[in-house]
Amino acid sequence: MSDAVRDQGTGELRLLLTLGVLLAFASISTDLFLPALPAMAEALGAAEGELELVVSTYLLGFGAGQLLWGPVSDRFGRRGPIMAGLAVFALGSAGCALATEPWHVISWRVVQALGASAGVALARAMVRDLYDRDRAARVLSTLMTVMAVAPLLGPLVGAQILALASWQAIFWTLVAIGLGTLAAVAGLSESLPPEDRSEDAIGRSFRTYAELLGNRALMAHAGAIGFFYVGVFAVVAGGPFAFVTYHGLSPSAYALVFASGVFGLMIANMVNARLVTRVGSDRMLRGGAAGAALAGLFFVVVAGTDLFGVAGLILASFLYNALNGLITANAIAGALAKVTRGAGSASAVVGAIQYGSGMIGAALVGALADGTPLPMGAVACLGGLGCLGLTLVASRTARRDDKG
Repeated sequence: MSDAVRDQGTGELRLLLTLGVLLAFASISTDLFLPALPAMAEALGAAEGELELVVSTYLLGFGAGQLLWGPVSDRFGRRGPIMAGLAVFALGSAGCALATEPWHVISWRVVQALGASAGVALARAMVRDLYDRDRAARVLSTLMTVMAVAPLLGPLVGAQILALASWQAIFWTLVAIGLGTLAAVAGLSESLPPEDRSEDAIGRSFRTYAELLGNRALMAHAGAIGFFYVGVFAVVAGGPFAFVTYHGLSPSAYALVFASGVFGLMIANMVNARLVTRVGSDRMLRGGAAGAALAGLFFVVVAGTDLFGVAGLILASFLYNALNGLITANAIAGALAKVTRGAGSASAVVGAIQYGSGMIGAALVGALADGTPLPMGAVACLGGLGCLGLTLVASRTARRDDKG
């Protein structure tokens, strides 16, 4: 193997690993401190359901932030905005660590989210810059397998940090992660060459959102992701209280429950990466959405009836989370395949809907909290059924557009 080929392979591996870390920031920012939520609520004197807002407000900032970074990256390139976002993320994480009141944490989580959103939205745009639809779906599945290490290890690492130090130490760890990733991004090449960048002023770039909202295939695919993430973040926000408070699991045991779902996600991602170029991303998406609807129905049954006890809830959570591996990558690839220019803005629309919907799911669980897992299961069921409905709409719309 020549040095040039070896260097090219090494460079692509470094690129994929860095993109995987960037895509993982959505989960890194939350999963690491999930086991500490009950301890944080007690230490800060939070009312019941109040600290669940650290998830929903984070998602608000995460969705809004992507709408900012998308047009900026279409105008100025991807790398610079990602680095700026990582700096903001580190600042927000430090603010959370220094918080002394529940509303301090909630406020700084918005800042943290605004920064983290740059990496997630623009990493997807970089994949769109470099690959066609089915190849992009395969790359995204591979990246999601890499990024799944974060939620797999996050709760476990968070529980250990909590055991050895304090919940504040978890946020200082996030500061270090943000700054380390910033250094890695600084060594990447720019994926959007100057000739492919938007020549419009930033204000005009933001007006392209109106055009994107009229793209039926884009919005149907984004809506399918959005409904699914209503359920995903219902489980994220409600899980610590359902498993630790209601069923009496320890934070470390809950971390293992959470990790099992991420392990299922990794398996589904590997299956998708292997099959998608042969089967097609549209068919893989339909299969994943049908599975999400069935898993959601099972979820609400076991949560409402306590069928099989905590084991039933663990199984429902595992199934629902695992199907993310068949849904998100294929839906993102399908959405961005219908956009010829402005991939950064289109990725931002998808991300805003994805995590804005997650905010709704987390907020619903907090608002409906009754001390049982039922609200979590009911919202997950809603998410799975809605995902299937919008996926079928997306498939029909894409076929009609291809014929027309």
